[in-house]
Amino acid sequence: MLIALIVAWLIFTILVKVVKTTVKTAFLIAAIIVLLQVGYGIGPQQMWNYIVQLPQKLPQLGR
Repeated sequence: MLIALIVAWLIFTILVKVVKTTVKTAFLIAAIIVLLQVGYGIGPQQMWNYIVQLPQKLPQLGR
């Protein structure tokens, strides 16, 4: 019984850390998108198009 509680506590603390990290990352990405949109007029769709096309552009960037 004690071992089960220890394992459950460890899993719980790991999950809390993962959720904290995920939320922080999501807020950071949202803040970057808002800053790009307000500062430079770059919208989420334009950023997504660039990210999708990035693997095709990588060989050209290395030249």
